[in-house]
Amino acid sequence: MSSIRERNAPRNKRRNGRETPSPTRAEAPSAAWIWGWHAMLAALENPLRAPPERILATAERAADLAKRFPDFAIEVADAQRLSNLLPGAVHQGVALRPGELPDVDLESFEARPGAVLLMLDQVTDPQNVGAILRSAAAFGCVGVILQDRNAPQLTGALAKAAVGAVDKIPVARVVNLSRALDALADMGWRAVGLDGEAKVNLDQAMDGAPSVLVMGSEGAGLRRLVAEHCDVLAKIPMPGGFESLNVSAAAAIALYEAARPRP
Repeated sequence: MSSIRERNAPRNKRRNGRETPSPTRAEAPSAAWIWGWHAMLAALENPLRAPPERILATAERAADLAKRFPDFAIEVADAQRLSNLLPGAVHQGVALRPGELPDVDLESFEARPGAVLLMLDQVTDPQNVGAILRSAAAFGCVGVILQDRNAPQLTGALAKAAVGAVDKIPVARVVNLSRALDALADMGWRAVGLDGEAKVNLDQAMDGAPSVLVMGSEGAGLRRLVAEHCDVLAKIPMPGGFESLNVSAAAAIALYEAARPRP
């Protein structure tokens, strides 16, 4: 049976003889939450996630969620409380304290012909990483690899920007990207690093073999050691002469090119 609990009492008003705490302050750092309707639905529908810790929703959203997920407890909260909980967020009437996603190992990525992995080297902006995950899911990427200490968590603004892709595509976190590329090479993967100064165009570098696209941060690009562990460096040709793409836009173009069928 679903459980919808009302949590909107104002400060110091009594309910059932007890004082209800004020809902006007954030109850936890917003980075620990997922908000946005599609991001929340994808998280709740993901059978690989642990059960949710908390679900808060406006009355209308709570009624819809109770029909979809009758086994989950849902707390009713007004829009102002959600805005206080998630400062600056476009929450769309919902907030989720999600259960954990399972760890993803590099060995789970099968090196089959045409398969594409995406590795991000110090891309730290949550909006960019979220948008990149969305593109990776859209173009059939088999997984994304992030460095553990230099990448945002898969919640908060990242999850909202990903519009559910956090729960649609496996994300592996590794300590060292260079060592990860060595391990992937042993498993049959070929690494293609994106570098604006490369002499080879990306379409020439892709040959249908299982490939890891490696993308660096805006401005700094790939770090030297990571670039040295790539089998080839390639660029996205820009005949317009304006060579300044946002990293999420560059990732979408690169993933589209990598996804094209090849003989």
